[in-house]
Amino acid sequence: MIEGVLIQPLKQILDERGKIMHVLRASDPHFKGFGEIYFSMVYPGAIKGWHLHKVMVLNYAVPVGRIKLVLYDARPDSKTRGELQEIFVGADHYVLVQVPPGVWNGFKGIGVEPAMVANCASHEHDPHEIVRMDPLENDVIAYDWALKHR
Repeated sequence: MIEGVLIQPLKQILDERGKIMHVLRASDPHFKGFGEIYFSMVYPGAIKGWHLHKVMVLNYAVPVGRIKLVLYDARPDSKTRGELQEIFVGADHYVLVQVPPGVWNGFKGIGVEPAMVANCASHEHDPHEIVRMDPLENDVIAYDWALKHR
């Protein structure tokens, strides 16, 4: 696991009317502040990434659908520098994934339905704080996004 990445199981409260899906509370020990929350829809097979935030802490949860979240540690002082991590997140593996600043991240919609990705970020969006990179053609991360038949 990449240093500083947290995977926290999330609570769901189900009854005959539906369910409540928790994400993050200000009283959680891993709460790093609130900047904004937004939702990103991703279609099956589509890739969103790579992104690197310089100061923002990301808190991803996927209440609908399923994604493969891929992280790459490029922080010069990290013990896990150069490591890749794949995390499968969705309604059937409902967790919070906290990504520290300086870790590249991207995700791909998997399965048969669009996925909704929630990000409860520690800072408001700032176009000067984010670095973007092509997920398929770059000189930094050698990662094959294709479906793997293991």
